Amino acid sequence: MTKPSHPQNVKPGYKQTEVGVIPDDWEIRPCSDVCDRIMVGVVIRPTQYYEKNGVTALRSANIRENGITNSDLVYISEKSNALLAKSQTESGDVLTVRTGYPGTSAVVPPSLAGCNCIDILITRPSEKLSSEYLAVWINSSFGKEQVLRNQGGLAQKHFNVGDMRNLVVALPRLPEQRAIAGALSDVDALLGGLDQLIAKKRDLKQAAMQQLLTGQTRLPGFHGEWDVKKLGELARIQRGASPRPIDSPIWFDENSSIGWVRISDVTRSGMFLRETTQQLSPLGVQHSRPVGKGSLIMSICATVGRPIITEIDVCIHDGFVVFDNLQANKLFIYYVLKWIEPGWSMHGQTGSQMNLNTGLINGTKISLPKSGEQTAIAEMLTDMDAELAALEQRRAKTRALKQGMMQELLTGRTRLV
Repeated sequence: MTKPSHPQNVKPGYKQTEVGVIPDDWEIRPCSDVCDRIMVGVVIRPTQYYEKNGVTALRSANIRENGITNSDLVYISEKSNALLAKSQTESGDVLTVRTGYPGTSAVVPPSLAGCNCIDILITRPSEKLSSEYLAVWINSSFGKEQVLRNQGGLAQKHFNVGDMRNLVVALPRLPEQRAIAGALSDVDALLGGLDQLIAKKRDLKQAAMQQLLTGQTRLPGFHGEWDVKKLGELARIQRGASPRPIDSPIWFDENSSIGWVRISDVTRSGMFLRETTQQLSPLGVQHSRPVGKGSLIMSICATVGRPIITEIDVCIHDGFVVFDNLQANKLFIYYVLKWIEPGWSMHGQTGSQMNLNTGLINGTKISLPKSGEQTAIAEMLTDMDAELAALEQRRAKTRALKQGMMQELLTGRTRLV
């Protein structure tokens, strides 16, 4: 371990260490010095021990940075739990994911004391180290950098007992450890509440789509029968075109104002397409299908049935269709397409990739109210989307706040004690 130094650019009361600048009264210690136990939970075959009920057996899927989730739990029998006694947890143990998302850590609460662990690192801090602080440190950029650097294995990377033993921690005194962990736990609680609220709002929107887009529930003031129409009766559905060979540089121009829509552009966007990663040259535009801003398009290859409305001028390749001359409320049809999106995969043609043909799309029937009811339904669902977007933005800002707090608190730039 390197010896702390006090270079001229470090302010008084702080020192330079291998994890960065920290207060003079903090220590740098490896986990092996401040933990009483570090081991790997037993690795078992599911068919060998799993049962419908019994003792909870925690897996990597249950470990989250904001705690241990009770979703997707598995169980083993009392007898198996006794045989696998070395993997049983105690309240305050820190559980760390070894593979997949290695380093993700959470503390065992009293309610899960005595449960078992499957292929998870179990770390039991000594009296010098707060369990909650250790989990925060491992989940921080300071811990994750060490986890990524020390992963072993070839095709499947692992974070092992030796790596955890060597992982170094910046340690304030115990009261400050607890204060830091408590402050960050409050932010985690806020994030958890936002996650639950967002999940609830998504469920409500899904239920609203089912009721409103099928006419099972009518908005006040609207009556009368709905028509049944084929999509091909409501729009001229045209497939895109791709210049060949697709990877030739002559088709592209980063200074062009005409975007080239790829499926990745659509999957990372919401209702509206506002940017693309590639732009087409004038020659590329000639060999593709131009689509003006304000058009409804839908993917028909790989990720099939994903609709989006363009807010820029683009071209679409043959993995998309455009709904030209649409004779219905555009937002209403967008939501109808979102509602039926999961069902496209049952009808698509399979090959190297799932794809839809225009004949199938043209012949797809939907229920269609009069234009005023279309507009009202679309406005209601748009309002629900706006509420969801605001909550997701708040969650993103809260996560950014937490990252900033971690940088301040785990380096001692901001002191709580």
